[in-house]
Amino acid sequence: MRLRTLLATVTAGLAAATTTLAAAGPVHANSSDSNVCSPSVSIGAYSDALDKTTYEGTFVGNFSALAVDRDGSLLAVSDRSSLFALDPRTLQPKGVVPLATETGAALDSEGLVVDRDGTRLVASETEPTVRRYDREGRILGSLPVPDALKVAPAGRAMTNQTFEGLTLLPGGRTLLASMEGALSGDTAGIVRFQTWQRHGFGRDFRLSAQYGYRADTGLGVVEVAALPGGRLLVLERGFTAGVGNTVRLYAADTRRATDTTGADVLTGQDGDGVRLVRKTLLADLVNCPTLGATAKQPQPNPLLDNIEGMTVTGQRHGRLNVLLVSDDNQNAVQTTRFYSLRVRVA
Repeated sequence: MRLRTLLATVTAGLAAATTTLAAAGPVHANSSDSNVCSPSVSIGAYSDALDKTTYEGTFVGNFSALAVDRDGSLLAVSDRSSLFALDPRTLQPKGVVPLATETGAALDSEGLVVDRDGTRLVASETEPTVRRYDREGRILGSLPVPDALKVAPAGRAMTNQTFEGLTLLPGGRTLLASMEGALSGDTAGIVRFQTWQRHGFGRDFRLSAQYGYRADTGLGVVEVAALPGGRLLVLERGFTAGVGNTVRLYAADTRRATDTTGADVLTGQDGDGVRLVRKTLLADLVNCPTLGATAKQPQPNPLLDNIEGMTVTGQRHGRLNVLLVSDDNQNAVQTTRFYSLRVRVA
């Protein structure tokens, strides 16, 4: 499929995210004067239509990542080893593919990218790994991972604090995975972004530069989405029992950051010679209008939940259409909820 045709297909299917969510189920949407979360971000709608549903005997939920397929379909991966294809207008499932390791074991799948040939790159935070799958869920290979980023005792990563976000930069040559938490020995809150590079069509990725990123106190990096020019959207999230979730959206820039591949310890101090990835707050989602949402557990804003997945679905009038999804953990007090945002990045 030619790039221009692909972009037209994606835009036609996904750019009107508010309409998509409105068609999918109960939605609240405010006027343009009152849906502002910040000067850079507004929310158009949300949908709980898939919450606690099943499809072909598979629980629909536990969503940890989103991506746009080459035909314009929306893909959603669960951290329980299922990859769903969703109708881009109704969000209703139209297919599901089971995923597994080379030995048939379950994945803790947290990141998802559709490569330019249509194969799927899926990050699992168990080891961690990035594996390549075909459309039927068959493993085609895996990418190398630096020893330090592996879960202890093989490396210095903590369990459930490894690859949480995955994105392919414009041009298709650079893949980036974000760690959720810091490595043992690094200063708390300083997480590593690992990249892979390839040269030429059809060639696979090789390890490349690594960067340090400072997450806000008490938050982890749960998703990244590539923007033109080496920039990223970064989603940070945390949870406090009895209070609820904190979810913040940042714009980040890797272009002047130091390659930390050879850095054993990241302190985050100015004197260590390491330039971290620069970031700019776009919105704290607690400041979004509630849109009439309700929460099943305490939240500082009832609209919030355990948001983990993010993808850019199009662009209109200089603003990005961004779709978020929450991971309900198959838990009665959490919700599978989709959010439609409009984001302006200067």
